[in-house]
Amino acid sequence: MDYMTVKEVGEKWSITSRMVNYYCVAGRIPGAIKKGNLWLVPIKSDKPIDCRTRGGKKSDFLQK
Repeated sequence: MDYMTVKEVGEKWSITSRMVNYYCVAGRIPGAIKKGNLWLVPIKSDKPIDCRTRGGKKSDFLQK
């Protein structure tokens, strides 16, 4: 299986590498493994759904 670094995944998904790292630590990316100090994410992984939104739209509470 081929892997990408957190930085590469962040660029691919248009999010920060810190957010990708958070997803890895939380176990939200299936197949992500930690080698020493480096997270490796499978190339074919899909971006997890952002729990800060509902159905892709910000909730009324977050818009205010």
